Amino acid sequence: MFFVLLSTTTINFLKMKCWSTLIGRFIMLAPIRTVSTESRRCPLLTVQPCRGMVDEKFQVVIKNLLPNQEVTLHSLHQSEDKDCWEAFGHYISDEHGTVTVAKDESLGGTYEGTEQMGLLWSLRPVPGSRPAIRLRKTNLLTPMVVNISVYSGHTSQGFSQTSALATTVTERWYMAPGVQRVDIRENGVQGTLFLPPGPGPYPGVLDLWGGSAGLIEYRSALLASHGFACMALEYTTPAKLKKTDVNNTYFEKAYKILQNHPLVQKDKMAMLGLCFGSAITFSMTAYSSVIKPQCCVCISGSHVVPVDKCIFEVLEDMKRRMGKVPVNEDNHLIHRDTILPIPSDPDLKVDAGRIKCPIMLVNGTDDQNWATVESAQDLSCCGVDKLNHMHTLKKTHGRRF
Repeated sequence: MFFVLLSTTTINFLKMKCWSTLIGRFIMLAPIRTVSTESRRCPLLTVQPCRGMVDEKFQVVIKNLLPNQEVTLHSLHQSEDKDCWEAFGHYISDEHGTVTVAKDESLGGTYEGTEQMGLLWSLRPVPGSRPAIRLRKTNLLTPMVVNISVYSGHTSQGFSQTSALATTVTERWYMAPGVQRVDIRENGVQGTLFLPPGPGPYPGVLDLWGGSAGLIEYRSALLASHGFACMALEYTTPAKLKKTDVNNTYFEKAYKILQNHPLVQKDKMAMLGLCFGSAITFSMTAYSSVIKPQCCVCISGSHVVPVDKCIFEVLEDMKRRMGKVPVNEDNHLIHRDTILPIPSDPDLKVDAGRIKCPIMLVNGTDDQNWATVESAQDLSCCGVDKLNHMHTLKKTHGRRF
């Protein structure tokens, strides 16, 4: 019989090994319990492309949600005037815990249905904003920055006091790389010309905003980004123009400046008018011997304008009627009634039948500024749609261009 003397350290090691073996056998025999991490998954929000043109569609996708989870997708933008604008939609994730805005329906919010760009076109002032604000871009060298977030549940308010599940930022630009901006101060005409990158020549567009807009450039910059030489014309700012100088010849001179530019195709000209700019577009293309575009686009405007008065006189008449403009229960001015009913007197509206080029009308069915629908109906009744290929595009949502 032999005896082996073991040290205390060795004995303790053997005890630990014995216990570890027993514990291992117990674990193998015991049922395995798993702890689900489903509730601790972090939602992933992506916007692609994160940088792009303002009219370029983006893909908004939320992943890692619970199946059939209710969420609110929210966008927030602070304008250059320091006003905040928001939009939101209510969604339910699919069986994989995913929301794809391009194919899934919003069940409520500032937009409903399948609206890929609803987070942009339905932007509205946040509750408590100052009244009568507009969303406009002035500095074209900086992007429109939009914060997009996802919140748990279907909510319609209190976003700033609620923690988001995920947030990302996207940049939307109005002016593409390579677009040139040229100040126009020629022959009494003031405006800004935007030229696309490349050698040209390009189709030309004379861009007219509304009667109180001043010089607004972002639409012209966007059109130049898509291959048009576009000139934003200034014609209503008292500090920069003598109102009496703004007559029919002013627009004819602007048209010729654009048409004669070496990078503009002389035989491919167009006029684009918004609001009161549409009335000018109708009038100039109908009666001017100089302005003969190949097409014109009129957005949210009317042909109801006195034909025997210059633009300055028409604007002054509109200002005198401002005190009679009705206000609705939300304290909003309703201008559309000022031209209703559509007059039958030919001296009070443009004879659009004289326009020989195609016309596109872009109208809002709930426009409270101009009686756009009634104006389009009057043009149609006069046979303008048959004479010069008038096309009407009705918008039921969104803001003015």
